[in-house]
Amino acid sequence: MIEYLQYAPVASIIFVLTLATSLWAFSNHNIYGNFILNPYNVSRGHKVYTVLTSGLIHKDWNHLFFNMLSYYFFAFQLEVYLGHWQFGALYIVSLILSDLPTIRKHKNDIWYNSLGASGAISAVIFSFILFQPTAGMSILFIPIAIPAWIFGILYLVYCHFASKHARDNINHDAHFFGAISGIIITVILNHNVLNEFFRKF
Repeated sequence: MIEYLQYAPVASIIFVLTLATSLWAFSNHNIYGNFILNPYNVSRGHKVYTVLTSGLIHKDWNHLFFNMLSYYFFAFQLEVYLGHWQFGALYIVSLILSDLPTIRKHKNDIWYNSLGASGAISAVIFSFILFQPTAGMSILFIPIAIPAWIFGILYLVYCHFASKHARDNINHDAHFFGAISGIIITVILNHNVLNEFFRKF
């Protein structure tokens, strides 16, 4: 962990903070009430801070495991490519932006809640794809790697379709808009990334 702190301090802090807060929530359900994002409340100016705190808690062990595993594979490398403060800005801003469509879509659904770091992690993955478009990427437990840029396209298509048709209680909108936010923010922070992206083909 000391090695990670040296070359990716911001990613390390976010990783530990998210793990610690999620584990805390598992043993103290009052944390969910204070940290979870409720679009109905946020759209009316209540608990606006939850656009950030909802990214620090997870529904269960599986939700936490898969999010943190994805984060681990990409975030530490991305901070090296992007820069320290730039990585922090990408993560925080994309976490907020990925929730805005959800807040608008469910502003009248008093019982709808959203939690997890999936939107920001999608941003991290797609920012990584801009830097390494030909890297091999695969879905967990399926040992077939495909180029990252193809994986990215398939991911966006799936999220768009699932947002309209899935009934699995997963916030696919956050995944989709987190990915888009990651692309846009990365280009803003690193103007040469698109040139490097196309040069690597």
